[in-house]
Amino acid sequence: MSDTDLPSRERLVRAARDLFWAQGVEGTSPRQVLEASGVGQGSLYHHFPTKHDLSLAAISATTREALSSVATDLEDADRSPTERLVAYLERPRPALAGCKVGRLTSDPSVMSDEELRGPVRDYFVGLVARVQAVFEETGLPDDAAHDRAYAAVAIVQGGYVLARALDDAAAMSAAVEGFVSMLEPALDPSTAARR
Repeated sequence: MSDTDLPSRERLVRAARDLFWAQGVEGTSPRQVLEASGVGQGSLYHHFPTKHDLSLAAISATTREALSSVATDLEDADRSPTERLVAYLERPRPALAGCKVGRLTSDPSVMSDEELRGPVRDYFVGLVARVQAVFEETGLPDDAAHDRAYAAVAIVQGGYVLARALDDAAAMSAAVEGFVSMLEPALDPSTAARR
């Protein structure tokens, strides 16, 4: 289904999500969303009377989709906990474009508005909880699993920052592979049994 076949509300949200990813909420005007979506001005204001309403809908859709996407790797019952962690860490990412959710944390209009910041916070809370649960399945105690979950998420977010700063997608891969190589001995059941 092409975007032109979608209802106008969904087209507006998709356009806003793409523009927010590329240039931020603060840097995106309703006019740009209209142009990118191809819907009329009346539809915009019918569905979203204010930019804040549109922003909340787009940010919420972005965070829901992102969390659902990582759940695919982290909750795959056909893989071991270690395989799921590695799949999450090594999944293909648009390193040079940045994380759709992570980039929102540097947007002043998002971070200064509790309602807009809420879905971003909830995404990271949910992501860390899911990663922690998989680390716990490997046999790590809760506190160690908690810390490793934060480290894993931070590696991914830091990988985006390094890749963008260096204009080199390989920086993301290097950060992730470095972390995975440190994890593998710790997640090996034979070494965990000796602890």
